[in-house]
Amino acid sequence: MRTVCAAAQASLLKSIQQNVATKQQSAVEVTQAYLQQLKSVEGQVHSFLTVNEERALAQAAAVDAAIARGEAAGPLAGVPIAIKDSICTAGLRTTAGSRVLDSYLPPFDATAVARLKAAGAVLIGKTNLDEFCMGSSTENSAYQVTRNPWDTARVPGGSSGGSAAAVAARQCAAALGSDTGGSIRQPAHFCGVVGLKPSYGRISRFGLIAYGSSLDCIGPLTHSVEDAARLLNVMAGPDSSDATCSKEAVPDFTAQLQPAGALNDKCLAGLRVGLISQTIGEGVAPGVMGAVNGALQHLQQLGAEVEEVSLPTFDLGLPAYYVLALSEASSNLSRYDGVRYGQRASDDAAARDLRHMYANTRGAGLGPEVKRRILMGSYALSAGYYDAYYKRAQQVRTLVQQELQAALQQYDVLLCPTAPTPAYKIGEKSSDPLAMYKGDLMTININLAGLPAVTVPCGFTEEAGVQLPVGVQFVGRMFEEASLLRVAHVYEQTAGVAGSAQPQVVAGREQLVAA
Repeated sequence: MRTVCAAAQASLLKSIQQNVATKQQSAVEVTQAYLQQLKSVEGQVHSFLTVNEERALAQAAAVDAAIARGEAAGPLAGVPIAIKDSICTAGLRTTAGSRVLDSYLPPFDATAVARLKAAGAVLIGKTNLDEFCMGSSTENSAYQVTRNPWDTARVPGGSSGGSAAAVAARQCAAALGSDTGGSIRQPAHFCGVVGLKPSYGRISRFGLIAYGSSLDCIGPLTHSVEDAARLLNVMAGPDSSDATCSKEAVPDFTAQLQPAGALNDKCLAGLRVGLISQTIGEGVAPGVMGAVNGALQHLQQLGAEVEEVSLPTFDLGLPAYYVLALSEASSNLSRYDGVRYGQRASDDAAARDLRHMYANTRGAGLGPEVKRRILMGSYALSAGYYDAYYKRAQQVRTLVQQELQAALQQYDVLLCPTAPTPAYKIGEKSSDPLAMYKGDLMTININLAGLPAVTVPCGFTEEAGVQLPVGVQFVGRMFEEASLLRVAHVYEQTAGVAGSAQPQVVAGREQLVAA
């Protein structure tokens, strides 16, 4: 058995906040260190679309000034955080990875961003993504292809690939992503970081540029489970600006996280874990399955009871998800027409004719994957096809929800690989959209049901002589993130995976801030 606490993962956010609060380091010094690292590796990974250097240093200086005046340091004082470029930031360019929003400067902060800033966080920049969050590799950005810090010939996942790569490359202490069908968890798996998708409605969607409104969630990408819990503490809670934001009570998500020194060899005794049998069969890479099996064995050694659970509707979630998400996208993206939102086409013919202006604006401003998804979504909603596709997909969604909820009555958490493969080569799947869509099989059902899930690194696999990270996905009950994070934290602190290897682009210079 791996030794308990052999490689316990400390909270980076706590370390930075305490150092800044006690004046061991200034927030400006921390921000400068991260900006230096950001610049030193950005030419290799291309994580950022906008670097917020001048304003970030001003925010950090304001944190230092407040502490000097004797004011209480916020829970994220001086912590440099990157924001996915589909989340609005006041006065800071927000493109959603699309040319149609190339010069958009939001007049407001998303609620999640406003809460981070109020807690003392420093916004270091905006990260790259698949255009309008439509993709699983960050190859669909209108601006650049982000590369995986573990192997720059490979993708970082998507659509929050820029955020995951930025965290893995130590360009920021943590980052925000958004998750519609796995867009936080899959990049976390590819990049060897922690990715948390909270329950639908736990964090306000106000200020998140919509893809699929009934599925979208904002969540953190971090170096540890505790860091994810700390960010969730700040961002969670009701918001009058978002009617879908839950009024569910917000606990202290770090309160149930046991200190590493308090854990013992049977600290998960009695925990019931359901391994989703539909996720461990044909199509899962041997290296991925080997790492997940290692995680299962470790949970059993800690006293957990692990059983396979069959979810017969699990495979139906993928087609249902793509009907629903694309239908919602076709509606949400109709606003980008050059009149209400988006940069208008400037040619003379378009200016004379409204129809041509719409066509030229959307034709020039939207990329091929976005157009493909709008067309498919519009088709599913069209007269004569609505019942056959959209209505039936909603019925499947209900079955998926019921089945997952029933399983979670029997088990405390469900478990499965986050994705069937490790990070693949850039260009390997971009010409085959259906193959890329299938990579979301293990994450999309969780969005359909609105449940919380967290991806935690569980090992490595080797491909062509390159070591690549693997993540395991824990799924919990609705609004029970505290219990879910407790289990994930115990695993992380005792498994000996965290910190056991480092991405190629940061090898030898991993620690920017003393723990």
